[in-house]
Amino acid sequence: METIKDIVTDVIRGLKTKKRAQDGPELLLKRILPKKELGHVKFRYLRKGILGISVDSSSWLYQLNLQKPQLLAKLGKKPPTIKDIRFYIGETQ
Repeated sequence: METIKDIVTDVIRGLKTKKRAQDGPELLLKRILPKKELGHVKFRYLRKGILGISVDSSSWLYQLNLQKPQLLAKLGKKPPTIKDIRFYIGETQ
C-alpha cells in the first residue's frame, strides 16, 4: 500500500509535467520572436500541431505571415511538433 506522501509526490510531478507540456509552444515562440513582436501577440492554442496566435493589428498580421516559413522552420527543430501557425486579429492583453 502506498503512503500518502508518495501519492502526493506523484500527483505534483504529474501536474508539473502537464504544465511544462502546455507552456512548450509559448516558451519556444518567446525564444524565437524578438521582444518588439512579442508585445503584439498572444498565444491562444495548440491543437493537432496547429498553433493559434492572436495579433493586435492587420499590419502585424501581415508582418508575421511573411515570417511564417522561417518561424515554422525554427519551431520544427524542437518538440512539440508544430505543423502550422494561424494568426488571428484579436485581443492580445
